[in-house]
Amino acid sequence: MPIRDRATTDAESVESGGELLTVTDKKTIEPAEQTSIPDSEQTETKTDAQTRKVPDTIPLLPVRDVVIYPFMILPLFIGREKSVRAVDESLSRDRLILLVAQRDAEKEDPEADEIHAVGTVAMIMRMLKMPDGRVKVLVQGLSRARVVGIERREPYFEARIAEVPEPDLATSAVEVEALTRSVKELVSKGVALGKQISSDVVVIINNLEHPGRLADLVASHLDLKMEQAQEVLELFDPTQRLKRVSEPAEQGTRGARGAASNPEPGSGRDGQDPSGSITCESS
Repeated sequence: MPIRDRATTDAESVESGGELLTVTDKKTIEPAEQTSIPDSEQTETKTDAQTRKVPDTIPLLPVRDVVIYPFMILPLFIGREKSVRAVDESLSRDRLILLVAQRDAEKEDPEADEIHAVGTVAMIMRMLKMPDGRVKVLVQGLSRARVVGIERREPYFEARIAEVPEPDLATSAVEVEALTRSVKELVSKGVALGKQISSDVVVIINNLEHPGRLADLVASHLDLKMEQAQEVLELFDPTQRLKRVSEPAEQGTRGARGAASNPEPGSGRDGQDPSGSITCESS
């Protein structure tokens, strides 16, 4: 089932789509009863995220129904006690936390071996405690990381990690430019045929030249299954990642073309919420 269409009753769920670091949805966190980082630190984070020192051990937050990429900003609902403790620990340190997708989204209390080995180091930008005990956080993806080992399992997961820096391009500039142009054209065609991607995101995509970041942003707006989205996250080579994303992008364009030719009465243009956002329930 596509990750962007699936409603969930999970404690950790996504409310809206991810954007680049420069895009934030200030309506996602109300001003009252929230914790947020100072403006000066937010500015540093947005401009120098990739040079920020990531510790060797970090609280780990299992998430389900979404794979989070570097340079994404999105809100999460946190309900499981173990996950709330991981957020609290992160806030007491440097606000960094490792977001890793569960292998089985239905698992309420996953064990260490039921969590993927590659996730995204993120910063908690804002936090709001809900009246029912849940926590709502706004997180910003920073970089990929491997889980080397689990140092602590109670009262929260603490992972020993190895950050994965974005490698230098191993492909010729001409091939990368051609691939980049092709992916951008596929996204534009999909939007023209009714694919629900906001105009702001389309502008960002059209102006991105870094193949790895382009691949991540496009992947976050494709109707990928969880396994496909995790596969993209685990592709460390930027060019290979862009090639992998181009395949479902092309399939999506073909699907959008078919849907445009045979629209279903009373539905959105691609069967999603016409607003183009993800709306998930959490318990």
